[in-house]
Amino acid sequence: MKKYIALLALVCVAFPAAAFDPLSAYKVTAPTGCIDKDIDTDELTLDDLLQIGVCNNPSLSAGYMGVKASEASLGSARSQYLPSIKLTGTATIQGDKLEHGTNMQDEPYNGKAEASWLLFDFGGREARISSTRGYVDAARYTYDASLQDLLLSVQTAYLNLLAAKETLTSAKASLDSYKQSYQEAEKRYKLGMASLSDKLQANTKYQEAVLKVVEAENLISRSKGALAILLNLSPDTDIKLAKPIFDTKTTSIENDNVQELMAMALKDRPEILAQKRTQEAAKSDVTSSKTNMLPSISGTASVGYTDNWKHSYPYFRNTSAGLLVTMPLFTGFSNMYAVQQASYKYQEQLRKTQSLNLQVENEVWVAYQNYKTAVRSYEISQAVLESAEESHRVAFRYYEVGKDDILKLLNAVAQLADARQSRITAFYGLLLSKANLYRSIGK
Repeated sequence: MKKYIALLALVCVAFPAAAFDPLSAYKVTAPTGCIDKDIDTDELTLDDLLQIGVCNNPSLSAGYMGVKASEASLGSARSQYLPSIKLTGTATIQGDKLEHGTNMQDEPYNGKAEASWLLFDFGGREARISSTRGYVDAARYTYDASLQDLLLSVQTAYLNLLAAKETLTSAKASLDSYKQSYQEAEKRYKLGMASLSDKLQANTKYQEAVLKVVEAENLISRSKGALAILLNLSPDTDIKLAKPIFDTKTTSIENDNVQELMAMALKDRPEILAQKRTQEAAKSDVTSSKTNMLPSISGTASVGYTDNWKHSYPYFRNTSAGLLVTMPLFTGFSNMYAVQQASYKYQEQLRKTQSLNLQVENEVWVAYQNYKTAVRSYEISQAVLESAEESHRVAFRYYEVGKDDILKLLNAVAQLADARQSRITAFYGLLLSKANLYRSIGK
């Protein structure tokens, strides 16, 4: 017997829990394909940033560990299909003394192996496993939703950083325009062709443009920090972005039918799938609760060995085998309330599913309308920018030859600066609205 116990201990050591999965419970694997790039020197594309985020983000890693723990519970539930074997052993020292007699001492030891196997319980075991499987699948889909949220967050931070860089470029261009206006006003003032007021107003606008450049530089620093944190990097990391290529595919979507997009969301959105599996698990809980009120049949077997080596008959063995029928007669109404509780929870999940379906459809609808508005806003911003550029050229020429005053020129410069920034905001707002639309349908 000692030999078998040692063999069992060796098996437990040789197959650690993390690597041994005899019941095929583990399905979700850790992210793979992490890039090998030097973040300090290499230029990173959006795909690079997404891979780094998936591999490094601590919140996503924590969610992954939660899924693995949930999968382990499924393995534990599936073990109900296998027999249960228990070993027990005792060693004692017994002393007896009879009146006017001598002391007698025994040192017996015994061992016993017991096995039981649930054979039939009216589907209760299957219902419990089905319930666990549903909750595990829900955890997996919830992890998928967290993954999609992270990808959207990284893409949003990436686009915000690109927009901040273009804002700086726009601010510098506006600074050049205000500087040109100030220099022209100063030249005309020295020639006696403009008043001191013109020169001072032009200088005020020029200094305000300098401040805009400083604010744009600060926006870049904050945007870099926000992106770095998502990648589990220090916020002072200097992330170098590879220059992206934008074309007509960048702003367009594959399917422009909102009804079909809503149908896709109800079919593919991980939150919907997680809720459906939770609902199915709750339904299995009802079945499991009902079967607890019914009998169950188990097969049992045992082998015992007792050694009393100081006696003339030093040992004996005993064996037994049979069927065990368990029938709950009265449990203080606990089983009845357990069934009612499971039923109410199932009804709760049904209504949550209905509510979530409406919520997701509304999210797709709103995201789609925002996208269509963003497309139109971008088209208008391009036309406004073209008009503002022409207006600035005309205003500067008129001021240069003395046909207009400085106020009209400065107004034209301000309109041009606003038009540049509006185009940047509209363009990246369009890309963000497209990303949010895809997230709303589960892509």
